[in-house]
Amino acid sequence: MPTVFSSLLLFPLSSRFLSSPLILSGLLSSSLLLSLLLSLLPSLLTSLLQDWVFLTRFCFLTTEGRLDFRFRYSKSRCCQNILLYFDDSSQWPAVYKKPDKNCYQKEEVLRPENNQVINLTTRYTWSGCVEDGDEEVLSCVGGRSFRSVRERWWYIALSKCGGEGLQLEYEMKLTNGQSFWTKHFSADEFGILETDITFLVIFSLVFLLSCYFAYNLKGRQLFHTTYKMFMTAAGVEVLSLVFHCIYWDLYAHDGIGNGSLKLMGKLLFSVSFLVFLLMLILLGKGFTVTRARISPSGSVKLSIYMTVYTITYIILFIYEAEFFDPGEVLYAYDSPAGYGLMGLQLLAYVWFCYAVLVSLKHYPEKQPFYIPFFTTYTLWFFAVPVMALIANFGISRWAREKIVNGIQLGIHLYAHIVFLVITRPSAANKNFPYHVRTSQIGILLSSPVGEATGEGFPHHAYGNSSFLGDSQPNFTELFSIQSVSGRPTRHWSPSNRDSLPLNPYQKKPLIPELDPFHLSAVFVVSVNK
Repeated sequence: MPTVFSSLLLFPLSSRFLSSPLILSGLLSSSLLLSLLLSLLPSLLTSLLQDWVFLTRFCFLTTEGRLDFRFRYSKSRCCQNILLYFDDSSQWPAVYKKPDKNCYQKEEVLRPENNQVINLTTRYTWSGCVEDGDEEVLSCVGGRSFRSVRERWWYIALSKCGGEGLQLEYEMKLTNGQSFWTKHFSADEFGILETDITFLVIFSLVFLLSCYFAYNLKGRQLFHTTYKMFMTAAGVEVLSLVFHCIYWDLYAHDGIGNGSLKLMGKLLFSVSFLVFLLMLILLGKGFTVTRARISPSGSVKLSIYMTVYTITYIILFIYEAEFFDPGEVLYAYDSPAGYGLMGLQLLAYVWFCYAVLVSLKHYPEKQPFYIPFFTTYTLWFFAVPVMALIANFGISRWAREKIVNGIQLGIHLYAHIVFLVITRPSAANKNFPYHVRTSQIGILLSSPVGEATGEGFPHHAYGNSSFLGDSQPNFTELFSIQSVSGRPTRHWSPSNRDSLPLNPYQKKPLIPELDPFHLSAVFVVSVNK
C-alpha cells in the first residue's frame, strides 16, 4: 500500500498555475495524489518516492493552446521528463490508474515524433535547460504549443523511470490565446462567464418584476406564502449567479479565482432549487389555492422528504470534493449521490401528480390554473434528470461543462418565467390561482382542524374576479358572504346587521371591510347553524 510521508501543497489544478518546490520520495497512488492536488494551496512541497506522477489536465484549443513552464532540480536527480498525453483511448486512458503498467510502459504509449516527451536535460535543446551557476542545479525554462484537429484534453505528468524518484521545483502556465474571455480558461469552460452574466441580467429582471407583482398582490391582500417562496427562490438564484460571476471574473484575470466563491454559488443554486421544488409541491397540494394549511401528516411527509433531499445534496458536494479524480473528466451527477438526486426528483414528480389530481377532484373550478401548471412543470420535472443523463452519456467531455451550465440555467429560467406568467396580477390572466385574501386566512384557520373551513377554502366560481376592478366594477358580489359545505348563506344589509356573527376578538358585528378601489372583493364568513 502506498505511503504518504508528508503533505503536498501547490496551486489548485484548475488555476492553471502550478508553483512550488516538489520533492517526491515515497509511494502514493495517483488517485490519492490527485485529490490532494485539487484541495490544497500553493506552498512548499513534499517528499514522495514515485517515478511517475500526474500533475494536471487542460483542454486546449485547436491552434492557440500553449504550455509555459519552469523546472529546477538537482543534477544528481537527472534525468526527468515532462510527459504530454491526450485523450485518445490509446494514450491517457491506457495508462492512468493502470497498476499493471510500470513507468517505462506508461512512457511507451507516447509518440516522440509528436513532441509529447520533454526531456529536462541540456542535451535536449527544446527543453531550455541550462546549468544554474555553481549550485549543480538544472534550470529549464521553455514552452510548448498545441495543435490538434479539435479541442482536446491534455494530461501532463512527470517521470523518472528507474531512479530514486522525483525531486524538483516547478511552475506551469496553461493558456488558450490572449483574449480576456479565453486566456486562462480550459476550452470546456469557454462561454461560462458570458452565459452567467446573461442569465444574471435576466434573473434580476424576473426578480424585479416579481417584486412589482408582489406590490400589487399585497395591495389586494393576495400576497400569499407560495408567492413569497417564489420570490425567495428567484432572489437566491440571483445571489448564486452574482457569486459565480465574481468567481469567473477573478479567474479570467489571474487563472486562480477563489474556490469559496464558486462553492457559495453552488450552495445558493441548490437552495433556490429546493425552495422552488417545495413551492411546486405545496401548490400541487392546493396550499394557498384551495386550502389554508397542510394537514399534520402532510407536513411531516414534506419535512422528511425535503430533509432527505437536502442531505443528498450535501453528500453530492462532499463526494464531488473528496472523491472526484481530476485525472478523469467527471460530472457531478455521474455519482451515487447524483443518481440519488435524480431518483428523488422523479419521486417528487409522482407526489406532484397525485397532489394535483386530488386538488382538481375536490376543486374542479381550478382547472384554468392547474392544467397549464401541471403541463408546464411536468416538462421541468423531467428536464433535470434527462439533462443529467445526456450530460453523462451524450455530450463530449471536452464540451460538457459549458453546455451543461447553459442548459441548467435555462431550465431554471423556464421554471421561473412560467410561474411569473401564470400568477401575474392582471384581469386578462385567466390562470390566476388565488381567490381568497390573506386577511381571510386567519378566519379560516381559526376553525378546528377537520372542518371544511379549517383546511379547505370555499369553492369559488373560477375567474379572476380579484382583478375585475382593473377594468370594470363588479357590484353583484359586493356584499355576498359565501357559505361553506352547504351551510346557509346570509347577505348583509342595514336591516339584518345585528344578525351577523361576531368576531371573537371584537364586540361589534363582523362586517366585511370593503376595498373602495376594488369593489369586486368576495368575503367569506363561516356561519354556524
